[in-house]
Amino acid sequence: MSERTDIPADSSEIPVDPAHPPVTPGSYLLELIPVPVSDIDRAKAFYTYQAGFVCDVDVSPAEGVRIVQLTPPGSYCSISLTTGLVQMAMEPGSQRGLHLVVKDIEAARQELIGRGVEVSGTEDLGGVFYAWFADPDGNTWALQHMPWRP
Repeated sequence: MSERTDIPADSSEIPVDPAHPPVTPGSYLLELIPVPVSDIDRAKAFYTYQAGFVCDVDVSPAEGVRIVQLTPPGSYCSISLTTGLVQMAMEPGSQRGLHLVVKDIEAARQELIGRGVEVSGTEDLGGVFYAWFADPDGNTWALQHMPWRP
């Protein structure tokens, strides 16, 4: 995967994205969760081609540093795959139970299965439905369906 993001020379070159909510005083928006992987290119391929995430950023801002940011369809929260940042260092495969809330869990399961992702059967855990899958390093994800949500 060789597509990389050009790093702007100046912040004035970065356009405002009206699709994202504004950061208002007092807000603490959770928008990026690190996912530890052993091979960024392999993980990027899994998340984009198999899980259907959008690659927003792929940069190497300094020698030995790489940051890839991917967003699940419809989400305001993204994941980051990084190397060379001690502040983000975790054991590959150690992230557990990240939730992707879906409207139709069976349709979401079938979409992922159709792209080659191994997804568990659906479990009813007290009226909330779950199906589980993992990335190539073993980081685990849950599809979650709450029938009462519009």
